[in-house]
Amino acid sequence: MADASLKRPTLGVAVLTLNEAQRIEACLRSAAFADRIVVVDSGSTDGTRERAQALNAEVHVHADWQGFAEQRTRALAHLDTDYVFFLDADEEIPAALRAEIESAVASNEDATWRVWWDEVAFGRALTRMKPRGGIQRLFRRATLERFDGLVHEAPVLRHAVPAHALRARLLHHSRPTVYGSLRKLAQYVQLGAAKRGAQGKKGGVLRGAVMGWVVFLRVYLFQRAFLCGGPGFLYALFIALETFFRYAALRYDATSASGPALR
Repeated sequence: MADASLKRPTLGVAVLTLNEAQRIEACLRSAAFADRIVVVDSGSTDGTRERAQALNAEVHVHADWQGFAEQRTRALAHLDTDYVFFLDADEEIPAALRAEIESAVASNEDATWRVWWDEVAFGRALTRMKPRGGIQRLFRRATLERFDGLVHEAPVLRHAVPAHALRARLLHHSRPTVYGSLRKLAQYVQLGAAKRGAQGKKGGVLRGAVMGWVVFLRVYLFQRAFLCGGPGFLYALFIALETFFRYAALRYDATSASGPALR
């Protein structure tokens, strides 16, 4: 009888969705090397669930939206693999990153691994920008307890473990269109304002304008978005507008601290 300690560690991939029919197939195909793929859907009406099931993903519907952290925690509850990698529906795992993930899982180490992004925006890969991310995405399942936070949620571990970084980058299709970016802007403005309101922070137009300019200059100049032409400018502008309207909503939107109504 084979020694159980020699069994190959298993990998599960967890994906959150809400009306991601245009992106979900590319996302899931890039994760097809995993032992299990679990999709937690927030109530899609555009065929996202059906497309995911056609690619052999295990789909669970949790339409009572309570924030990104709660949805990730729910996805975690549906997985019993040794490791779990969290993948967003607008991301793809290139071959080089797949090889690194498989190597990390094969190591059987109790650790976390961070990933970085190459942004794809308005029809162009912004590869001349500095990569974004540094987000913990790969975990040993038994070590990860849950996630906390409305947006930019953080993992809660049962005990301290080493933290590593994967060198190859995720492809992040963050802003395919101007219209889609405007919708995303509204979502993240509300979630960001709610988070800061819960922390007792203050908003306002002047504060938002100053911080918006700071963010624009940081992204456009210091993160080198200016090297990416028009798409790079639009990308930096939307990030800055999100910052400005977050402070404006915190000051003037009476519902900004009431929790995540938008998804």
